This record gives sequence, structure tokens and C-alpha cells, in this order.
Amino acid sequence: MKIRFWGVRGSLPTPISPANLKSKISSIVQRIAPADIVSQEARERFLARLPDYLFSTIGGNTACVEIVTEENCHIVFDAGTGIRNLGQEIAATKKPTAVHLFFSHFHWDHVQGLPFFGPAFDSRSYIAFYSPDPDLKAILEGQMRSPYFPIGLDAMGARKEFVQLHGEGVRVGGVRIHYRSMSHPGGCYSYALEEGGRKVIYSTDTELDAKDFDRSPENERYFGDADALIIDAQYTLGEAIEKQYWGHSSFSLAADFAASWRIKRLILFHHEPSYNDRKIESILKSAAWYLSHMEERGVSVVLAREGLELEI
Repeated sequence: MKIRFWGVRGSLPTPISPANLKSKISSIVQRIAPADIVSQEARERFLARLPDYLFSTIGGNTACVEIVTEENCHIVFDAGTGIRNLGQEIAATKKPTAVHLFFSHFHWDHVQGLPFFGPAFDSRSYIAFYSPDPDLKAILEGQMRSPYFPIGLDAMGARKEFVQLHGEGVRVGGVRIHYRSMSHPGGCYSYALEEGGRKVIYSTDTELDAKDFDRSPENERYFGDADALIIDAQYTLGEAIEKQYWGHSSFSLAADFAASWRIKRLILFHHEPSYNDRKIESILKSAAWYLSHMEERGVSVVLAREGLELEI
């Protein structure tokens, strides 16, 4: 299966500011030596040596993660502003599509892109919406109602289905998707997707606590030996302590959690909107250093950024 990241920020969209862009350009220019511009090959080598925080950007769109299965089924977690770009890519194929959209919860940064999701307005498409919340349809209708939006959910011409999750979860083609309530103000659900012996967990807006580390059979089945964990790592440890009960975790706690459950790949997600690219890149380095000094080895760490694709 393939994971694609369309939006990775938490709380609210964070477009790069003119001041930040100028700062990046200034820092790059200061690094240029005469030898770096003598040929096309020299210029390419120079660009390749630049740190990621200068030559790329984490991205400013809010949460949206797509998983493309072996059967080419599109499973999407959350409809933050990143889902608009996903919709544009789907629309460019000019083919009808089926999308299975799972909501972790309904805070603004996880639903605000839905009214701009192009395939939902294509009568040839099929969109299935999933949540354990019994008010799923009413909640989505609520944000597309005057005075918040000029057209209603019924203007979406795609064939729509609203699925309330019960019990062990749901099967989508050859994929089994389980869910679990996590600690977050107002509630939030994580999802564990299993296909062909591989497991990916999506756990945004999660404030990890002692019960998540408990060695219970339920926790073992859900978290144990996952191939990838996409998890909220919005804070530093100091911020997590200061902002207890705000519903988010630190990168170090996420690393402890991944090591505890023998997770192979830790993907830091739901980045703090006030952090610039350099700060977020520094969190990745700190998480990698922290994991390298643990007794439990074998966990690799990746930074979620817009446009990132990972094969699992």
C-alpha cells in the first residue's frame, strides 16, 4: 500500500509568509560560492546540499492522508484543507472515482476542506463517509449551511453513503479498518488499517497517556508491530507538560510509544502552526536522536510533509 500526505498541519492552515520566504531565499543566497554556479551540474550539486528547511517546505494545509491499497482503492483520513489538492488530482484523471473518507473527529482543521473536494460534485463519483459518530451526516451538513457556506451538502452530486462504524470496524475491499477512541477534547478516533499482513495506524489529535501504554490484549492487537504509525507530535516535551489536556502529544512521547509497541516506522504528524520549517525539521532530528539512544532499537522516524509518498 502507498501512503500520500496532502495536509500535515494542525489546528489551522499555515501558508508560508512573505517574510519566511524572503528569509529562505536570503539564507540560500548567502551560501552560494562562485564554484556553485559555474555549470548546471554545479548548481544542481549546490541545491542538493541545501537542508530541507531551506529547499522545501513542510506545507501549510491541514490534515488529510490518503492510502492507496493494492486494489487501487482510495482510503482517505480526514478532510482538512489538503483534501482540495487531492480532489484536483483525481479530477485531472477525468475518470469516475470511489473515495472512502474516514473522519477522526470534526474539529475545523479536519473538515474545512470538504466543501472544496471536487469529486464530491461529480455525479459519476461515489463518496463513502465513515465515523463512529451517529450524527455524521448532520455534522457534515451543518458546516455547509448558511451562513457558513453558500451551498449545502445536497449540492454534492456524487453518490453518497454515510456509514456509522460499529463493533470491530469495517472492510473496504481487501482492507480491514479498525478504530479506537483516543484522548482529545471532544473525542477523537484513531484508525488501524490492515492489508496483506501489513498495518498502518492513523492517530491524529492524540494526547497519549498511561492507558495507551498498558500491556493489555486489546492494545497489543491494535498497536503491536504496526508497520507505520502516523501520530500527532505537535509539541516539544515542555509544551506537552505546559499544555496538558489540550489533546496533543510531544515527539518524545510518540517515540516512546512507537518503541513500546515495536512499531517499525514513526511518522510525525499534525505539526504546530506557529512552527516554521526549520523548527519542525529540528524536531525530526531530536526524535531521531532520542530513538537512537533508546534500548529498544529498530524504529525509523519520518517527518510528514505535503507531497510525501511512502510505500508500506
